[in-house]
Amino acid sequence: MQIAIQSLLAGAGSAPRFRRALRAQAMALALACAFGAQAQTAPAAAQPAEQKEYVPNVGQDGKDVIWVPTPQTLVDKMLDMAKVTPQDRLMDLGSGDGRTVITAAQRGLTAQGIEYNPDLVELSRRNAERAGVGDRATFVAADLFATDLSKADVITMFLLSTINEKLRPRLLELAPGTRVVSNTFRMGDWEPDAEETVTQDCSTYCTALLWIVPAKVQGKWDVGGQTLQLDQHYQKLSGKLGSVPISDARLNGAEIAFTANGVRYTGLVNGRMMSGKATGQGNWTAKRA
Repeated sequence: MQIAIQSLLAGAGSAPRFRRALRAQAMALALACAFGAQAQTAPAAAQPAEQKEYVPNVGQDGKDVIWVPTPQTLVDKMLDMAKVTPQDRLMDLGSGDGRTVITAAQRGLTAQGIEYNPDLVELSRRNAERAGVGDRATFVAADLFATDLSKADVITMFLLSTINEKLRPRLLELAPGTRVVSNTFRMGDWEPDAEETVTQDCSTYCTALLWIVPAKVQGKWDVGGQTLQLDQHYQKLSGKLGSVPISDARLNGAEIAFTANGVRYTGLVNGRMMSGKATGQGNWTAKRA
């Protein structure tokens, strides 16, 4: 630019009027070039600093609970207790950094995390991609109380007992046999079907609790002309077959078992029907009276 201005001035000769005019043109050219250079360099100077990846803090506040990650050894134990298979669909309520969902996906399951904090959701998605299971491990920013749970075969959670109890009515409406596993916190007077504590590589929150959603059998059933009266408290049963009290009676999802008159009855509940085997007596069936 300096050479171009000098050339303009050199070609002006000695006439003052022409020199003044060309000097003005040269000044305008200098200003235009200066502003042009500034405009070209401005975007680079205005580029924001690269944003750091979100890192959650243990104990940070959430909607219903603070965030504390489940130890990996307990994640493995919870999935083992639920006897998960690649055919299962798992839903983790309050999925945090996504470790339970990702571990399930690594075992071949289709798994989804429900998490209220959108930053944790994005972190979980990145973690799933890094683990190579982004196609099977998905995450949704949502309120767990407004989420449809009906498509899950296995539900995992690390919530407070008060939250578990609030969820309990909805869990009991799920398909019989649905497995629910909680880290440490219980479900009020609904006793777990199994409970295990890990001691290796775990110092706090090391107990897994398993519930299996029971079929609904409360009421009267007709068993070959006899009345089977069943009283149900979650998976535990009591009642009578005819006039004889039943014993050792319980449900394991849709599986039912009880003893009456020294005969052990085992079978499956299918809506308004039950069928199975009675030791020493062959097959038995029952229908709602």
